Amino acid sequence: MPKTKASRQAGGRAKHAPLAEQILAEDSVQPGAREKRRARGRGAEEEEYVGPRLSRRILQQAREQQEELEAEHGPAAPRAPATRLGPGAQVGESDGEDEDEEWPTLEKAAEMVGSGYDSEITVNPEDEHAIEMFMSKNPPLRRTLADIIMEKLTEKQTEVETVMSEVSGCPLPQLDPRILEVYKGVKEVLSKYRSGKLPKAFKIIPALSNWEQILYITEPESWTAAAMYQATRIFSSNLKDKMAQRFYNLVLLPRVRDDIAEYKRLNFHLYMALKKALFKTGAWFKGILIPLCESGTCTLREAIIVGSIITKCSIPVLHSSAAMLKIAEMEYSGANSIFLRLLLDKKYALPFRVLDALVFHFLAFRTEQRKLPVLWHQSLLTLAQRYKADLTTEQKEALLELLRLQPHPQLSPEIRRELLSATARDVEGPSVDMD
Repeated sequence: MPKTKASRQAGGRAKHAPLAEQILAEDSVQPGAREKRRARGRGAEEEEYVGPRLSRRILQQAREQQEELEAEHGPAAPRAPATRLGPGAQVGESDGEDEDEEWPTLEKAAEMVGSGYDSEITVNPEDEHAIEMFMSKNPPLRRTLADIIMEKLTEKQTEVETVMSEVSGCPLPQLDPRILEVYKGVKEVLSKYRSGKLPKAFKIIPALSNWEQILYITEPESWTAAAMYQATRIFSSNLKDKMAQRFYNLVLLPRVRDDIAEYKRLNFHLYMALKKALFKTGAWFKGILIPLCESGTCTLREAIIVGSIITKCSIPVLHSSAAMLKIAEMEYSGANSIFLRLLLDKKYALPFRVLDALVFHFLAFRTEQRKLPVLWHQSLLTLAQRYKADLTTEQKEALLELLRLQPHPQLSPEIRRELLSATARDVEGPSVDMD
């Protein structure tokens, strides 16, 4: 007989069970293999949940780390909106690009109080009157970029195409009306600029051969102080030294002097522009400091504000030496003594040629009939304190004779003590005429 097959079980019941049992079994749900696997998966997920105690500890550690970062780097500054030029664009509208790296730092620094640039400087009336005595009676006229451009156009008004640019040597052509329209729009943006990105049409100006003519269209005298700072950043980074010098002298310096004259202090953004302009050190001395001294009209307030940048910033010794040599040889004004004293206080290892020029600068006042300001005596004291060991015996004797001719009740004894307490240098300098 064939072997009897075992009956298959379905859910633990016989295949051919009675009908009543099958109906009762269908009413109850039997767990399947898939449901068991799902249940096991949910159990594993529940085991991975973090308990409330551990959650509190994690949040506490994260909060402590955030407080340490804020204490070290300061709170995070909000992103400033960008500015773009186009139909319907508003000042402060974002163009989707990354924001300027330095702007948060600039905004944070603007909140500082009592740093010297944003507070009105108190000037001693006696010192101011003493400096005015040495100011030039017939100062040269101040020329701006607009004056130079208009002078060129007036000279050759009938032959504009043949006018040669003073710097590049290229013809000065008439501009396309579309270009004029674009840069008139740039002028509108810069006259209302507060923060954010500058128009790209403005950023390409340093790469143009006729950049002075294009810059004249934007009317730099109408820019806001924040726009002047951003423009200084762009031009100091992209122009060569000679071009940057012209921008400093024709655009930045007149704006700074006008702001100081009107408000008796310097706007923060203009102060930062002066500081950023020092990126091109040679252009800064030739375009700002030397013209300020040569003008003969530099006030005590202007000298203090510009001189604070010399104090705060690191300047290469060669540039400082050349500036001191130039200031020592030019016609004296009261502001010259301030700049000389600040540069001497940086304690450079000066060449003997510069020291000799400084000595002759002071000896030139042996026959001066006007009362010398205290600033002059202070700069002489600084020279004696910093470089008394580098002066020759003959130079020291001449300076001692100068103190007898131009005495000061408080400072002259101190200068004499400094000169007599140091040994002279071995190498003799140029002979000093005592007559």
